[in-house]
Amino acid sequence: MFNIGDFARHGRVSVRMLRHYDAIGLLRPARTDPVSGYRFYEAGQLARLNRVIALKDLGFTLEQVRTILDERPGTEELRGMLRLRRAELEDAVAAAAGRLARVEARLRIIESEGHMPAEDIVVKSIPPVRVAELSGIADSFGPEHIGPVVQPLYDELCGLLERAGVEAAGPGIAWYEDAPGGGGAVVVHAGITVAAGVGAGAEDGFRIVDLPGVEQAATIVHRGPMDRVMPTAQALARWIDAGGHRSAGYPRELYLECPQDREEWVTELQEPITQA
Repeated sequence: MFNIGDFARHGRVSVRMLRHYDAIGLLRPARTDPVSGYRFYEAGQLARLNRVIALKDLGFTLEQVRTILDERPGTEELRGMLRLRRAELEDAVAAAAGRLARVEARLRIIESEGHMPAEDIVVKSIPPVRVAELSGIADSFGPEHIGPVVQPLYDELCGLLERAGVEAAGPGIAWYEDAPGGGGAVVVHAGITVAAGVGAGAEDGFRIVDLPGVEQAATIVHRGPMDRVMPTAQALARWIDAGGHRSAGYPRELYLECPQDREEWVTELQEPITQA
């Protein structure tokens, strides 16, 4: 047997924590000296301690931990519960990272208020292009809603094109339109430039369409991941307004370079404009 100090060292926890677990009935000592009150633990109790710490670190309350362990789940069942909880925490971390990125993007916008964009903005016509496309619905045009829709669409579209033997003939291009019924929802179109005939691909789960050209578009190059596109997009908006133009629709996104490292992405925003 181990005294409480030795058991705490072997379990990599504090003596205070073990006393608390004893007090709430979560991990009782194997024996308590009736005279001195000293607590003694067996090596086999490390297994329960490990489960307590793992469940607590995964966000379960001590009451939930006790309920779980009192039901005596098997090793595989417990492992499954831990994996599920780990996945939930990973999703929460990813969501928090996304929110942080959006906050940082808004801060950059605030810091640049009152300054004209230093980036090169070019007005040009956009020719029509033939694309294979899939579409979905996003709750809004915000990056936090567009990203979770457009990326899975591209993942699915690339797989469908590969299975159908259709090769890309140019970069990807995404475009947007208001969803029927209003409410701020947006139809997201994920496209890849192809040379196949219009109408092909229907039996393979995608459409091949001719995306119309744009007579006049203000364009700007964004570098980095698209969840940080807001400063670039609003720089373009300020330029359009200052130049006496008017936006004529959602900007398209032409994905010029999309390496594995998203920090190295290069995307051209193409916003249709008319004279105000």
